[in-house]
Formats: sequence, structure tokens, C-alpha cells
Amino acid sequence: MQNEVILSVRDLAVSFHDDDDCREVLHGVNFDLKAGRTLGIVGESGSGKSVTAMSIMGLLPKPYGVVTKGRISYRDTDLLKLEPSQMYSMRGDRISIIFQDPMTALNPVQTVGKQLNEVLELHRPELSKSERKATCLDMLKRVRIPLPEARLNEYPHNLSGGMRQRVMIAMALACKPDILICDEPTTALDVTVQASILALMQELQQETGMSMIFITHDLGVVAEICDDVAVMFAGRIVEQADVFELFDHPKHPYTERLLGLIPNIDNPPKQKIDIKPITEDMFR
Repeated sequence: MQNEVILSVRDLAVSFHDDDDCREVLHGVNFDLKAGRTLGIVGESGSGKSVTAMSIMGLLPKPYGVVTKGRISYRDTDLLKLEPSQMYSMRGDRISIIFQDPMTALNPVQTVGKQLNEVLELHRPELSKSERKATCLDMLKRVRIPLPEARLNEYPHNLSGGMRQRVMIAMALACKPDILICDEPTTALDVTVQASILALMQELQQETGMSMIFITHDLGVVAEICDDVAVMFAGRIVEQADVFELFDHPKHPYTERLLGLIPNIDNPPKQKIDIKPITEDMFR
């Protein structure tokens, strides 16, 4: 049922205001997320990608960020009309998010096990203490964290950046959500760790059948992991297509410019690199 629309955003407008000014940052955003597929939202910094994600999750900073118009439908339920307690139950259970920097998203004074256990306490109260611990251990194993029993008692600062991000993925998937929103989850990681995290997320998506929204500015990541793409510019979706159509036949000038910035090994170098021969004098 990959043609089933699991999340629909229609005419979404968001404004930020203070005592002196009010500015609209999203201007009628529209897109659909289909079941079992990955939608990439791509655009430059400041285009409105993260604000869109925070609007879906109900995490806009209060009282400054306000959804002024539109509808966000999850399985025919308008998330914008839910009571705070209902949205609190939905968040982390049916819809989860992975943030860009796991060091700021994780609590530095609580162990990994306690933070994983808290997710289950909130959304799976029917589980016993031993069942919750077993589930936490299983989630760490599924995201391939070495020595998972020991990691349960460690603090985030004891882990590498890649391992912290894996803990965030484990927390986000602990309740088997329908939708996982990934807000540039690999930006702060080196290339090899980024590749392993992307491969892990694809594998977990195949196992669970969840849908993903992947927010990034990296078209290489989009080509690797996404099925559909929405290009965002200045608070608007300017083009939507499946990933092959977008890369082969971009229609909007902004999309063409983004694709034109991708490094191409066939293009001539902009300047000649003068490589000096290595000699023994360099090591003296």
C-alpha cells in the first residue's frame, strides 16, 4: 500500500513574532508522505525545512512560533486541532523525530538506559520493568551499538558522535512509529559514519515499514536514501517529484541550480593543484 498517503500537509503557514515585529516564514507549504516511502525535503539553510518539521511535531517555540493557517493530517486526524495532551501522546509514539545534534538532544546527566526507558514508560505503560529493560537492550542491539549491556549505564558524553546518533535512532524507533522525521541527522558526522547511519536507517525502514521525512541540504544523501523529493526555497515548496524524475528532469530554476552545484568528476578542475614531491627533508 505504498500509494496510501499517511501524512498530508496542506497550505501550511507559520509566523514568528515578538513584541515589535511579526514575520511569516512558511507560505502555504503542501506535500504528501506515502506509506513505506522516504520523502526528502531539500533546500538551503533558512528555507524553512526544520520549521516544517517542528510544525508537524507541535514543537514550535512558544509563544513566538505560531501556525497561522493550514492543515496537517495524519491518517485523517488534523494534528493542529489536537489538545496538547493528545499531541503529547502522539509525539514519540506514532510520529518520532531525530534531531541534528544528538549531544544537545540527549540529556547529559542521565544514562542512555534511563533515557531509553523513559520513552517506554511514557508510551508503553503496560510493560513491566524487566520488559522495558529487555526492549531497551534489544533496541541498542538493533542499531548495532557494541557492548549494548554496558552502554545502558553510560552517559552521552562517553559515546562517540556516531554512537550518540544511534542512541537517538533507538529512542525514536522504540515505540515502532508510523512516521520518522530525520532533521539532518548525519550533518555533524564524518563521511564514513554518515554512510553507516544511512544504511542502518534504510535497513530499519525495510524491517518496520515506517515512512520517513528526511530533511537535508545534501543532494547526495537525497539520491542515496529518498524515494520522493520536495525542494524548498524561501518558505515554499517549489518542486516535487520522485527522486529519478527530479535528478533527470528538474523543472524549477532553483532545483537546476542546486543540481548544478553537485561536484562532477568529469568537469575540469577550477585550478591546477601543484603537488610537490615528498622528500626526506620534509621530515627533518
